[in-house]
Amino acid sequence: MFRVGMASGWHVHAKGYANALKAMHDVAVTAVWDEEPARGKAWADELGAIFERDLDAFLGRDDVEGVVVDAPTNRHEEVMVAAAQAHKHIFTEKVMALTVAECDRIAEAVREGGVRFCISFPQRTAPEQRFAKKAIDEKLIGEVTFARVRVAHNGSSAGWLPPHFYDPVACGGGAMMDLGAHPMYLIRWLLGRPVRITSTFTYMTDHDVEDNAVSVIEFDSGAIGIAETSFVSTYSPGSIEVSGTEGSLFIGGPEGGVRVRSNQIVSDLEGWISPGQLPDAHSPMGRRCPRRRVHPPRPRRRHATDRTDGICLRLPSRETADRDSPTLTNQRFIALIASSS
Repeated sequence: MFRVGMASGWHVHAKGYANALKAMHDVAVTAVWDEEPARGKAWADELGAIFERDLDAFLGRDDVEGVVVDAPTNRHEEVMVAAAQAHKHIFTEKVMALTVAECDRIAEAVREGGVRFCISFPQRTAPEQRFAKKAIDEKLIGEVTFARVRVAHNGSSAGWLPPHFYDPVACGGGAMMDLGAHPMYLIRWLLGRPVRITSTFTYMTDHDVEDNAVSVIEFDSGAIGIAETSFVSTYSPGSIEVSGTEGSLFIGGPEGGVRVRSNQIVSDLEGWISPGQLPDAHSPMGRRCPRRRVHPPRPRRRHATDRTDGICLRLPSRETADRDSPTLTNQRFIALIASSS
C-alpha cells in the first residue's frame, strides 16, 4: 500500500486528485495539511485521514511516503523544498512556482533529497494531443511553421472560480498563470525551445489579475506559437492548430476530433482526413511506468530543470534553454513514486 498525504486543499483540483487516489486499491490517503486549518480539518474528516496543523509534523509522518501539493502557488517552494528534505516524493499542481529562482531551488532540493518529482500536465496525455506530437515528430506536416493552442472557460464571467484565484500575491497572476499553463506547456512540448515572447493581458471583470490573455512566442526553429487563454469565454472549446511546410492539422473546436491534410499522405481520399485510430489515452494518475524520470534517485547525476515547463511566463535565455530535461505527466505519478518504496 502506497501512502499519500494531501498538502493543502487550496487549488480547485485538490479534491479531484484525492478522489482519484482513493479509488486505487493499493493507495491510501493518510494525512492532510492545510494552511487554513478549518478547511484542512474538514477535508481530512471527509477523507478519513489524519489532519496535521504543522507542516513539519505532516512531512515527518511515517505513513506519508509521497505528497500531492495543491497549496497556494506562492507557497510551492516552501512546501516542496521541505517535502524533498523530508524524503517525500512529490506530485504538484501546475505551475511549479512563481519565479525561475524558486523553480531552481525546488529542483535542487529534489536532487539532494533523492526523491521523485512530477508536475501536472494532464493535456499531454489525451489521444488527440499525443497524435499531434507524433505527427510533428514524424514530420507528417513537414517543418512546423505555426501553432495555436487555446484553453479557455468562463470561470470569472460566470462567477464560479473561488475568490482566492484572484489574489495576485498567492497566485502570481490570473488566467495565463493558471489556466494558461495548459496552452503554454502544450505549445512548448510541440514546438521545442522558446526564445522570445510577447503577451497581451486584459481585465474584463473587476479583479486584480488578468482574465483574458494571449502570448505570441518565437521558437528557435523559427516557428511561431500562440497561446490563448481566458476566464471570460463561454462556449469556447479548446483547440489546437498546427501548420507546416507540407500540411496542417486541427484538433478540437466545435466539432471536436482530429483533422489533418498533408502532401505526405498518399491516399485516394482528397481533402481533410480524420485518423481512424489515435494513440491510447493515459488515465488520470494511472499506473503506467514512465520510461524517463524527471530527477533520478541517488547516486546524484546532474540534471537541469526545464524552466519553461515549470512556469508559465518565464522563458529561458538561449544558454539556459540548451540545458533541457524531460518532463513527466501527472498520470504516471503513482507508478513512478511507488516504484521506489
